[in-house]
Amino acid sequence: MNRSKHTFLFLSAFGFLSSINLMDGTKINAQDDFTGTTAIVGAMLLDGYERPPIHHSAILIQGDRIVSVGTQANTEIPEDANIIDGSGMTVLPGLIDLHVHTMFLGHGDYAEWFPIFEGKEEEMMELAAKQLLMAGVTTAVDLGAPIEIINVRDRINDGRAIGSRLLVSGPWIARRAWGSYPSYFQHVVNSSEEAGQRTQELVDAGVDVIKTWAGMEEADIRAVVDVAHQSGIPVHSHLYTPESIWDAIRGGSDVLQHVGSGGNPDYPEDLIEAIAVRNIPIVQTMAHRIWVYPATIAFPERLQDPRLKEDLPGDLYAEFQRSFVDFERLSYFRSTPRQIRNSKTAARQFIDANVVMGMGTDSGSPLNFHTEAAWREISALVDSGMSPAQAISVSTKLGAEIIGRGSDLGTIEVGKIADLIMVAGDPLSNIQILANIEHVMKGGVLYK
Repeated sequence: MNRSKHTFLFLSAFGFLSSINLMDGTKINAQDDFTGTTAIVGAMLLDGYERPPIHHSAILIQGDRIVSVGTQANTEIPEDANIIDGSGMTVLPGLIDLHVHTMFLGHGDYAEWFPIFEGKEEEMMELAAKQLLMAGVTTAVDLGAPIEIINVRDRINDGRAIGSRLLVSGPWIARRAWGSYPSYFQHVVNSSEEAGQRTQELVDAGVDVIKTWAGMEEADIRAVVDVAHQSGIPVHSHLYTPESIWDAIRGGSDVLQHVGSGGNPDYPEDLIEAIAVRNIPIVQTMAHRIWVYPATIAFPERLQDPRLKEDLPGDLYAEFQRSFVDFERLSYFRSTPRQIRNSKTAARQFIDANVVMGMGTDSGSPLNFHTEAAWREISALVDSGMSPAQAISVSTKLGAEIIGRGSDLGTIEVGKIADLIMVAGDPLSNIQILANIEHVMKGGVLYK
């Protein structure tokens, strides 16, 4: 099948988003209006800290806040409370994904995706945000999208769209372009001064974070950091080579993204130590090739996930399936077998060094669906040496702290925003239980 000559006949088939994309100002109600107390009772509670669970717990929620956390035995449940029965389940904080791309939905070929995406950017990004939320990701950092992602973020925040709480970078800043792909999500600069100017433009547009991409040297990153930090905006840097990581460290980047994605040759010990002693957070995004590729070899039926069929119109679903044919030959996976071999040690380097880590997925990349990327990444962290409790803490509490929201997100405790998910069974004994999220609450609202 010739991918490059395939004709896209379905670009007008996007009425499917009308149920979630209400641009006329209508506010969405995810659950029946309820102004009293919600009580989640009977579940095992993992609060986001690396400590033993609370069994047969009781959590009381009023409005968007948690007002009580304890056991059923010591908690008085109001008679008029809305009860969520947690029997046989685990409740834990909503997941925080520190690296997503809502402009992608997992299509097999980036070059073929952009003609589909263009003209429907906001609708597509809203769909991705909804998929993330239904997968238990209550907060996500979008690190590379058209500037219109700000509109999507704002519609979610004011209740006109359903999706994860988004922090967004808009277009990234780079010294070189990504292939021949469109310029609307990447600002290519020719000097450090221009990098600073582009940063100010993004800050003025209302982004929450700045992302630097390929080719940025120390002086370029420093110029970006100087401007961004004046407005309290953090800088995340896309990095793979040791040299680029050193440039980001010396340039003052706040968060190091990818850092080899677990598939690099082992990094020098002095580099690992520099990151560890400086407490610079890293986000590895390990699963999107190294774990997703063999999982698809073993079970290609995952590509026919019913959730994709439900979310996409028939013609677009068929196009996705076409893009997956002979997925082993996709350019995206060209070096994956070598990365898998490297990962035997590379994926563990930062864990063994006890570096500050957050969970990020690069979700939306080929075959890396928003519907499942988070649990696959958390499972990869466990496979690479974390305990399940540590991996959950990295994906909740530490994620909130890295984005500066530790005071109101990331853990289940009194006074914090009620972002909670529930799964059947015990993820401490089988982390892959997180693949099947039974309930999702964001800001006290039950969405699933």
